[in-house]
Amino acid sequence: MLISPAYAQTAGSAAESGGYASLISFAPLLLIFIVFYFLMIRPQQTRMKALQQAVAAVKKGDSVVTAGGVMGKVIKVEDAFVEVEIAPNTRIRVVKATLAEVTGLNTKPAND
Repeated sequence: MLISPAYAQTAGSAAESGGYASLISFAPLLLIFIVFYFLMIRPQQTRMKALQQAVAAVKKGDSVVTAGGVMGKVIKVEDAFVEVEIAPNTRIRVVKATLAEVTGLNTKPAND
């Protein structure tokens, strides 16, 4: 008829071992997810946790870089805001959550 007898016989044996075959075909996908977790997701989480701790511990005199790229020195710290001096007698208020980097008091500038 339309289906050959040989093809019909192989379809029956594939159904019997279907559970093991589907597990084997799912294993590479699981392996890729595990590799992505350890190489991409976990390091990003640790960097974010370290940045959040640094932003929470920011104090007067620290050098900061905002997410917009503005660099300056912290003059005043409030609960949700910091006042940053970006030039002599030029101060701006910045939301703490927008700080991208916090460096300590005695850090060396990048261009020196």
